[in-house]
Amino acid sequence: MLPESIEFSRRAVGVWQWLLPTAILALLPKCPACLAGYVLLCTGIGISMSVAGIVRTSLVVLCIATLLYAIVKQAKSFFVKEHRP
Repeated sequence: MLPESIEFSRRAVGVWQWLLPTAILALLPKCPACLAGYVLLCTGIGISMSVAGIVRTSLVVLCIATLLYAIVKQAKSFFVKEHRP
């Protein structure tokens, strides 16, 4: 029973590894003013436009890096399975 739960956990992590950065990129506002407004509405804390721009750029870079890591990991596992004797 334990190996099935471990396999389920690995699959769940794999799904979230793709889903979370993709959803953040899709839902992230395109302008820093909108991001600052959303932060203000959700938390009650105001941030400046420059901070909102830095946070937005950082989120985009982090999400793209995470997706690239997932692509490389998936490609590596694909090629290792294909060429295994």
